[in-house]
Amino acid sequence: MTRLRSDASIEQLNRLGHDCLPGLFGVEMTELAEGAMNSRMTIQPAHLAPNGYLHAATIVALADTTCGCATLAHLPDGALSFTTIELKSNHLGTARQGALRCEARAQHLGRTTQVWDAVVTDEASGQKLALFRCTQMVLWPKP
Repeated sequence: MTRLRSDASIEQLNRLGHDCLPGLFGVEMTELAEGAMNSRMTIQPAHLAPNGYLHAATIVALADTTCGCATLAHLPDGALSFTTIELKSNHLGTARQGALRCEARAQHLGRTTQVWDAVVTDEASGQKLALFRCTQMVLWPKP
């Protein structure tokens, strides 16, 4: 089974996303542990849909980024990277202000794939806003 890499850190993961979509959205990794990753994001007006409620893509971006950082932190030795090959989200609620929290947990940490589940909540109330699952394909050097 793949384990948390000894060289993985919150600071490194936040640096990697700074100039990419996670940085644009304000996603911040907050906790890293064996088989787990937590993050948060403050809701900004740009995260809302035209109807004034949180855009579903905002929640997916937070959850997928959290699971992606978790995958990077748990890559097997020798692996180059990963790519998302499937994701699914069930949206249960919404928010208009405040902050979101995401808790990702590994369900499978294999040599060729990883499966992560995440729960996105309203940080203040703890209300579940979405359930998310993704499958990541581990990328290896070509022989």
